[in-house]
Amino acid sequence: MINHNSELSISRQCKILGKSRSWYYYNAVMNNIRIKRDNKDKAIITEILYKYPQYGYRKVSLESKERGLYIKEKRTRRLMREMGIKAVYPRPKISKVTKADKKYRYILKDMEIRHINQAWSADITYIKLPVGRAYLIAILDIYSRKILSWEISNTMDTQFCINALDKAIKKYGRPEIFNTDQGSQFTSKDFTRILKKNKIKISMCSKGRATDNIYIERVWRTIKYEHIYLNNYETLKELKKGVTDYFKFYNKKRFHQALFYIRPDEIYYGVESLKKAA
Repeated sequence: MINHNSELSISRQCKILGKSRSWYYYNAVMNNIRIKRDNKDKAIITEILYKYPQYGYRKVSLESKERGLYIKEKRTRRLMREMGIKAVYPRPKISKVTKADKKYRYILKDMEIRHINQAWSADITYIKLPVGRAYLIAILDIYSRKILSWEISNTMDTQFCINALDKAIKKYGRPEIFNTDQGSQFTSKDFTRILKKNKIKISMCSKGRATDNIYIERVWRTIKYEHIYLNNYETLKELKKGVTDYFKFYNKKRFHQALFYIRPDEIYYGVESLKKAA
């Protein structure tokens, strides 16, 4: 193509290529415009990712639209690729099964979840700290994907799980079904007694089938790669504050791909209810 370092003039090079000089100048101007536009949009993407480093190209595109600076998904993906931005992913396992307590069958198989509080799901994960490990339990409404309650402890006892369950029931009522894995905290008599007292059906994942509790498993991947691994928490107190702030963002602000980019609070409470409250 056109070589600016050539001894031949621009007009001569255009003539050899069978192109007019106006073709060359038009393309030069358009390329300059494209570069400026790309740089402007990359600055917007950088600003969004600085605030929400966990976002992929779809959510970056949606966030840009909310700011009135809409960058289409395909374009966002191309620009992020040019910027060398890509996603990363996880997975540890800590559930301990005991033979002493009663196990319950998995009753969510092939069940269609049609409304809020039809089925809740709970699980425990661990988070490494400089001084040891912290354990996080979260309770999720499967229909809306809303995190209803959570607790953090430095021990794997049953009490912090009971605290999370009590808090969820007091604030949101009781679900029809409560699903967990077969970990000792969830099969314990103290924990199942609360479920039975509130006439909640107990469901437990089959042994070796993590996909039975896939909704809460996705929450762990999300919070770790969007938040925990991006923040070097030193103490349990710092971690609790960070997780609390993140779950507020998760429920109220975060776009959810599985919900067609609607937020969990908008599903759980209804969009119109939220508008009236605002």
